[in-house]
Amino acid sequence: MTPNRRDFLKAGAAGAAILAAPRLLSAAGTPMTLAAPPSETFADDLAAEALGAARDAGASYADVRIGRYRRQSINTRERQITGVADTESYGMGVRTIVNGAWGFAATSNMTKDGAVKVAREAARLSRAAKSAQKRPVELAPAPVAKGTWMTPIVRDPLDVPIEEKVALLFATNEAALKVKGVRFVTSGLQLLREVKTYANSEGSATTQTFVRVGPTFSATAVGNGGFQQYEEELAPRGAGWEYVASLDMPGHAGEWAQIAVEKLSARSVDPGRYDVIINPQNLWLTIHESIGHPTELDRAMGYEANFAGTSFVAPPEKMLGKLKYGSELLNIQCDRTQEGSLARVAWDDEGVAADKWLVIEQGIFKDYQTTREQAAWISKLNGVSRSHGCSFADSWDSVQFQRMPNVSLLPGTAERSLDDLVAATDRGILIKNRGSWSIDHQRYNFSFSGQAFYEVKGGKVAGMLKDVAYQSNTPVFWSAMDMIGGPSSYWLGGAFNDGKGEPSQSNSVSHGCPPARFRNINVVNTGREG
Repeated sequence: MTPNRRDFLKAGAAGAAILAAPRLLSAAGTPMTLAAPPSETFADDLAAEALGAARDAGASYADVRIGRYRRQSINTRERQITGVADTESYGMGVRTIVNGAWGFAATSNMTKDGAVKVAREAARLSRAAKSAQKRPVELAPAPVAKGTWMTPIVRDPLDVPIEEKVALLFATNEAALKVKGVRFVTSGLQLLREVKTYANSEGSATTQTFVRVGPTFSATAVGNGGFQQYEEELAPRGAGWEYVASLDMPGHAGEWAQIAVEKLSARSVDPGRYDVIINPQNLWLTIHESIGHPTELDRAMGYEANFAGTSFVAPPEKMLGKLKYGSELLNIQCDRTQEGSLARVAWDDEGVAADKWLVIEQGIFKDYQTTREQAAWISKLNGVSRSHGCSFADSWDSVQFQRMPNVSLLPGTAERSLDDLVAATDRGILIKNRGSWSIDHQRYNFSFSGQAFYEVKGGKVAGMLKDVAYQSNTPVFWSAMDMIGGPSSYWLGGAFNDGKGEPSQSNSVSHGCPPARFRNINVVNTGREG
């Protein structure tokens, strides 16, 4: 039987104590209690043992990541708790270069003997990989990094009592259920605290603590012989519990739920070409898929093809400084220093300091996302000899590779709001909040939907629409952008879980943007009407 609020609170402090205790899943998937975390000094000692063993095994370069990951998720539906998970994982990953080839191994045996064995295993795998290595590994130079850093927070979300979190979600659901016509409501939280110690054979030694929160809300209304769902775009952030509290989910749930009710009487869209106005809560996903992923250098070079294939932004020698990606309003910045963002770090998983750079400037493609190894592939083409600091692994037992930093559309210099874009549009459609999407294996042709749609006539919103999706290809779409919002209209969205690689890894990444208008875009009807 699914527990309700009363049953859950009856469990009281005993249940909270169990859930709050550190947890570790064994290889068999059974939960085990985890001992108290070791001191940073102990982690430093293990890293030193591993680096020494790697050097003795013939490695010309080695690095070590020691990570502790605490993950918690809570999901509710109406007055019931549908899922609670609280896990902790702790271990070490060692990467080596021997004879110009990579090797990687990981262990949860957090002893000096375990550190030595895993380093030797990584070196053995380096030697075995030599025959399959397409080119010798060459690392771009990087300054020695030393220090500590933590996501700036006021209150650690993992330390907030489980009862408080559930009470917030139930209060949110109750507020939504008061809206006439709303039948189903879900809300949830994803929370992460990651403590990572990194060291390499060049002398870098850092410890970082990352905290991320991801709230969710959805309401479903029933009526007029059908049903409609609305999901509010609650941005995940690199932040503490104070961010979740600032959203006031119970205070806004009623207005969010009301949108689901309004969708019941919306008119199905007439297919055709429209000027499309997209709010930031929708546009960030289009940026992610049509700009973020195709400008990953491993995709462009053909080393990565999982999760929607490679990239049309290839080969580099024909693209860098030459490809017209969009209109002159298109300025795309990668930034691992952005406040509140999910991919914010002080150093990446190769000890490279957080970087900020333009991928696209005034519509022209300028640079890719790179790691230390990848920087050497194109340094003669782009004149950049350093890594952009895009190395990341989602766990101690995953090898680090190129992952997306925060990728954002910079706002215009003149203040302009979403209402200003609507007022300047004679015939168009306003699209709000992220919906379903599809993109081809070159990140070229795509289709995106949303959560709420409004017809625009003569500079005014003329009513709600439904069954809307916009279709285009990447350069045509971004070349059609003729108006963007100003600095005060900028909003930071993002994905708590973004997949890449095989075996698959998941990272968190933010995308900021203002609202924007795109001229003469093909709009299709996704429903059975029209």
